[in-house]
Amino acid sequence: MQHEDPRLAAFGRLLTIMDELREQCPWDRKQTMETLRPLTIEEMYELADAILKNDLEEVKKELGDVMLHLVFYAKIASEKQAFDITDVLNGICDKLISRHPHIYGDVKVSGEEEVKQNWEKLKLKEGKKSVLEGVPNSLPAMVKATRIQEKARGVGFDWDNQEQVWEKLQEELAELKAEVDAGNQEQMEGEFGDLLFSMINYARFLEVNPENALEKTNQKFIKRFTYLESSAAAQGLQLQNMSLQEMDAFWNEAKKLP
Repeated sequence: MQHEDPRLAAFGRLLTIMDELREQCPWDRKQTMETLRPLTIEEMYELADAILKNDLEEVKKELGDVMLHLVFYAKIASEKQAFDITDVLNGICDKLISRHPHIYGDVKVSGEEEVKQNWEKLKLKEGKKSVLEGVPNSLPAMVKATRIQEKARGVGFDWDNQEQVWEKLQEELAELKAEVDAGNQEQMEGEFGDLLFSMINYARFLEVNPENALEKTNQKFIKRFTYLESSAAAQGLQLQNMSLQEMDAFWNEAKKLP
C-alpha cells in the first residue's frame, strides 16, 4: 500500500483551512489582494530578519506565514475565476523546466555563471524586451541596484575583474569630493548615487551581499549605542550633557563585547 507524501498532505491541509477561513471567518472574508499586500511585505521583512539572525526556528514560522499569504492570493484569484493554486504551481513548474535546459534538455553548461547567462537569454526569447524588465520598481534602492547589476552581467555587460571596479570606485569617490569642495548640492547627490552604485558593484565582485552587510552593521551600531545609553544612565549621566570623549569611553567598552 502506497502512503501519501506527507508534504502533499500538509499542503492539502493548508488549502482546506484556507477554504474554511475564507468562508467562515469575518476577517478572512473581508481581505483583498490590496489589503493583504502590506501585510505580505511585512511578513517578508520578518522572514529576512530571521534569516539574518540565523534563527532557523523563526525562519520556519515565518515561512509558514508567507506560505499562507501565497495560498490566500490564489484563493482570492480563484473566486474571481482568474486562476487558482493549481495554475500557480503548474506555471512555476513549467517555467523552471523551460529555464533549465541543462537539466531537462540537452544543453551543456560549464558552471553557475553560464546558467545565469542562459537564464537571461531565455527570458528575452520568452518575449521580454529588456533583461531589466524583471526588476520591480518598488524594490529598495540598494536591492534594486544589486539586481540590475546581476541582470546586466547575465548578458555579458560587466567588468572583467574586481581591480577595475576598485579603480572605478576611487574615481567616483574623487568626483564626489570635487563636488563637495565646490559646494554644488545637486551634483553632490548625483555623485553620491554613483559612488553607492559602484560600492554595490564592488561588493558583488567580492561576493558580499551589500544589503546583509549594511543591516549587520546597523544591528552592531544599535547594540553598541544601547550599551552606551544604559551605561551612561547607570552612572546618572545623560547623553545630551556628555562630551563626545566621555561617550567614546563607553563606546570603546561596547566594542569589546562579543
